[in-house]
Amino acid sequence: MPPLYDYGGMSPYDAALLAVIPSPRTIDEVLPGMQAMDALFTDGDGLRWFHRLYLEVTQAVATRTSSGGFTNSAWLAALDVQFANLYFDALRAYLSGGRASGCWSAMFDRRTDAAVARIQFALAGMNAHINHDLPLAIVATCRETSVVPRHGSPEYADYTSVNSTLNTLIDRAKQELMVRLLGDPLPPISHLEDRLAAWGLASARESAWTNAEVLWGIGAVSPLATRFEDTLDGLASLAGKTLMVPVPLAAVQAA
Repeated sequence: MPPLYDYGGMSPYDAALLAVIPSPRTIDEVLPGMQAMDALFTDGDGLRWFHRLYLEVTQAVATRTSSGGFTNSAWLAALDVQFANLYFDALRAYLSGGRASGCWSAMFDRRTDAAVARIQFALAGMNAHINHDLPLAIVATCRETSVVPRHGSPEYADYTSVNSTLNTLIDRAKQELMVRLLGDPLPPISHLEDRLAAWGLASARESAWTNAEVLWGIGAVSPLATRFEDTLDGLASLAGKTLMVPVPLAAVQAA
């Protein structure tokens, strides 16, 4: 009897995927790279469901940025590039046999686990990207643009103004992705409902901004900055592993 759960974490097209992961320098280079990656994923790859949600988020932000919909659109565009590259770098390291941060590995390692729901992969990826990557991206963008990250700044106002759009995308994903990788519906009542209810995008992004301010205050070369980043990874890893707890398959429940 074949195993019910596959924890291999690898897919036959990983070499092709590795070849198309971009290293964008501008926001105009982010979306084509993401679209090339999206074309390779199959439904049985949990990474597809995070990547597709993140692609929709990136498209929404890029559309508003290109129309001048922010006070400092150039800063937000630069943040978008820094942010995307952290995801690309993590996936590139993982597929190359290197070391990705623990919060990303929590999701990457279980890409083909049939007992995990698509929404779990989507939110586990968002958890890693926001709770770990976003503070680093904010600090890098502020250094690049000579902006100090602080509450009440025009950049902070722009940053928080996209929350309503992002929440709409997350809420839609919660409704559409409540099936396992194989596509079979989840039980009407499961531990997953409580975990999804506890995850909020706006609060996660607010914490990310505060953590960016802390990192900025610590300074880039301080040993304390490295320890703080490790702490962010540890907390995001714990949250990611919690989000990835499988919903039992019917065959397991009946055994």
